[in-house]
Amino acid sequence: MFLNVLLQIVQGGDSLATATANTVQKTVETANQQYDTLSFWDLSLKGGPVMIPIALLLIIAVYIFFDRYIATSKAAKEDSGFMANIKHFITEGKIDQAKAMCLSNPTPMARMIEKGISRIGRPLNDITTAIENEGKLQVARLEKSIAFLSTIAGIGPMIGFLGTVTGMITAFYDLSKSGNNLDIALLSGGIYEAMVTTVAGLIVGILASLAYNVIVARVEKIVYILEARSTEFMDILNEPA
Repeated sequence: MFLNVLLQIVQGGDSLATATANTVQKTVETANQQYDTLSFWDLSLKGGPVMIPIALLLIIAVYIFFDRYIATSKAAKEDSGFMANIKHFITEGKIDQAKAMCLSNPTPMARMIEKGISRIGRPLNDITTAIENEGKLQVARLEKSIAFLSTIAGIGPMIGFLGTVTGMITAFYDLSKSGNNLDIALLSGGIYEAMVTTVAGLIVGILASLAYNVIVARVEKIVYILEARSTEFMDILNEPA
């Protein structure tokens, strides 16, 4: 009889321990599930209205980067036999064929050489000036809109800091209205806005700055190619007949 009672007590204790462990496990799982539901979209919404201009700046920066990256990739392509063929046509007096070859090549280098060929017969200084002007025009076209990347890199973090200030103002305003009933939930909205906008602005600024430097480096590479080919073209014209 005593053994039966003791067994029931032990079994009851095991059941209680098992139930307690299951309850703790479910509580932890529920907390993990609630934590996992905090997505990037939720954070963006908690950033408030300031996130709208930051998102627009990000979209503009991405568009400009890919647009200029594709443009510079096309401009940097070189035909290894292009200048050799130009030299052959010029030395043979086939100016029209040299122009036609330039027209069939859509690169800035070809546009620059075409301008020089169209000036053949004039003083060399005039040809040099025409080539330089055309080269500057082609580089200006490649640099279109990239200055705005630098602007985004500067104003993106500033807008983020503006969101930080407005978020803290919101937090302190809610705190002042709470009276003696201090509730952390009253502060969470403003603090979320302050922190999220700062991070978002810094991310946009960093990405825009990186994109700007990448495009500038690619344009500088093309400028070097144009300078080298213009010098090579002038050397062709300066060779004795």
